[in-house]
Amino acid sequence: MSLFDAQPAILVLADGTVFHGKSFGASGTTIGEVVFNTGMTGYQEVLTDPSYCGQIVTFTYPELGNTGINPEDEESSGPQIRGVIARNITTRPSNWRATQSLPNYLKQHNVVAIYDIDTRALTRKIRSTGAINGGISTTILDPNELLRQVQAAPSMAGLNLVREVTTSNTYEWVEATPSEWEFSPTAGASDEAPFNVVALDFGLKRNILRRLASYGCRITVVPADTSAEKILAHNPDGIFLSNGPGDPAAVTEGIATARELLKAAKPMFGICMGHQILGLSLGADTFKLKFGHRGLNQPAGLEQRQVEITSQNHGFAITEESLGADVEITHLNLNDRTVAGLRHKELPLFSVQYHPEASPGPHDADYLFEQFVEAMRAARQRSAAS
Repeated sequence: MSLFDAQPAILVLADGTVFHGKSFGASGTTIGEVVFNTGMTGYQEVLTDPSYCGQIVTFTYPELGNTGINPEDEESSGPQIRGVIARNITTRPSNWRATQSLPNYLKQHNVVAIYDIDTRALTRKIRSTGAINGGISTTILDPNELLRQVQAAPSMAGLNLVREVTTSNTYEWVEATPSEWEFSPTAGASDEAPFNVVALDFGLKRNILRRLASYGCRITVVPADTSAEKILAHNPDGIFLSNGPGDPAAVTEGIATARELLKAAKPMFGICMGHQILGLSLGADTFKLKFGHRGLNQPAGLEQRQVEITSQNHGFAITEESLGADVEITHLNLNDRTVAGLRHKELPLFSVQYHPEASPGPHDADYLFEQFVEAMRAARQRSAAS
């Protein structure tokens, strides 16, 4: 593709704001919630993260596509986003791992994308007015016609998107080609038997599975609507609640399952939506953030006054005032003081709103996987002693 003959495209927001640009993906029309990601790297992981299902992602980094696309960095089976917005793009990647360019990848997977947009102005607007529905089109160039379709689309609040991304079958995680970029290869080195973990898939990222495996876990992944009875039938040492898209309060089957699992008193660990599902199962409430947290440098901290730089991607948060006396907050997002981590005072369960598995992002919080393993080890020892 030549930048000089790119197909025209428009972006229309639900309030009538119009941006004119050029296409660098598939032809067509797409509608979703327009959000922004502030990461300077990791666009492929963002594109393939199931937590972005239903969203059109604006990348604030000014140029996209420099490192191309490679199969190792996929966080799922392919792109999960509804569309992509960029300032500038690169059609000829320069990276030894690249197997194709970003524009070709988006066309291959039928993802509509627009560039030559003032992403600074768009980001400032989202920060001011909040995340908003929008549409990108290369085939509908009349803003009023596209606006009518955008305004007819449902809002993210109340939307259950987990059903679109969860696995349809139970499977045991086995990485086809072990990662060559393992940053802590001895993390799970031990002579003890692997810990049996059942992962409830609300939109699971592959690197979460890699990190659990690195810490000595054997993982069985189950669909989001799997009952507590079926989960416990796997005789797990621990239960993991994954990340995922949409409004957590709308995932009623997941909340009900988590509430039932509390009775088993098994070690439980939740990330992102899993954190929200766990909080809801404990009686807390969630609310929609104005524009969400999406980037690689979000500060979180509280316990022992230590600060972690974290990777985050969420548009909802737990209401602090709704947490019961049996739950303590372990982390806050230090930008807006929203709940970023919690732990039960008696049961062996905890969760965080951010992504300790990174991909992309820093590794500051990788120790949380070790904490999960330690909780399973302690439970195993108590069981053996009884």
